Amino acid sequence: MVSRTPAQRPAPPAPGALRPQFRRLAVLGVGLLGGSFALAAKRAALAQEVVGYSKSPSTIQAAIKAGVIDRGADSALQAATGADLVLLAVPVAAIGPLLRQIRLGLNDSALLLDVGSTKADVAEAAQQALGEAARQFVPCHPIAGSDRSGVQHAQVDLFDGRRVVVTPLEANPARFVDAATQVWEALGGVVSVMDPREHDAAFAAVSHLPHLLAFAFVYAIARQPQGSSFLQLAGPGFRDFTRIAGSDPTMWRDVFQANSAEVLQQLQMFKQAVAGFEAQLRQGNWTVLESLIRQASQSRRDWASPSPADDAT
Repeated sequence: MVSRTPAQRPAPPAPGALRPQFRRLAVLGVGLLGGSFALAAKRAALAQEVVGYSKSPSTIQAAIKAGVIDRGADSALQAATGADLVLLAVPVAAIGPLLRQIRLGLNDSALLLDVGSTKADVAEAAQQALGEAARQFVPCHPIAGSDRSGVQHAQVDLFDGRRVVVTPLEANPARFVDAATQVWEALGGVVSVMDPREHDAAFAAVSHLPHLLAFAFVYAIARQPQGSSFLQLAGPGFRDFTRIAGSDPTMWRDVFQANSAEVLQQLQMFKQAVAGFEAQLRQGNWTVLESLIRQASQSRRDWASPSPADDAT
């Protein structure tokens, strides 16, 4: 993984700083990430006009009223036609079909970006949907977000100091990759470059599996006869451990489906670790158990988040 900027949290781009310029930004999927991208793009003066598309007309109206976008489009194709920067802020399973919908309206020089949590499947979907035009699509993953969704939660500073992983396709000319990097840096992001499959293996370990475990943990408690009573006693530790269990179910279903092989591999490693802890509990080997806990505790203390973004996956 190659970092393009220092790991410290940067300030928002200064007025007059070097940044790309676009005539029209099309945001396909005006939710938390798409809306935040639009707001940050406006702050950075990246585009003269921001057009949004969502399946829900009420979402578009709310986005216009909040100043997130300048106007709405009746279709994804209409939004993308004539745009020179297109952001796909939709679940990963929808990226391929969406690219097929907008292909005929794309300018030859338009830059396409996404915000999906998996990248190998997105790269393959882009190749299949766009053909030669896939050269214009640069897969990206901003490590920023919230357990809340919707354009009403969009934040202009969501990407400030947050790590953004760019995973170029083999077909991408350097100028498109450079332009993608400049866009995210203009929005305040800290850009790293990775291979799509390397990305998926890493995030299966540090993001996808933790979400799966959080979902399973809350499910296991809630389905017990006394689950509701137990939950009433939960405190800060439970809140911190399970925050991500409140994340969007459909989005995470798609993530698990797209990256199932890597998640299953990490799950097996986790099960081996849990079995080791369980064995010490059953055998009453408290000294050994303490040693395992101590190793984990030390690893957690030694870990230093390279960017504030890595706290929000």
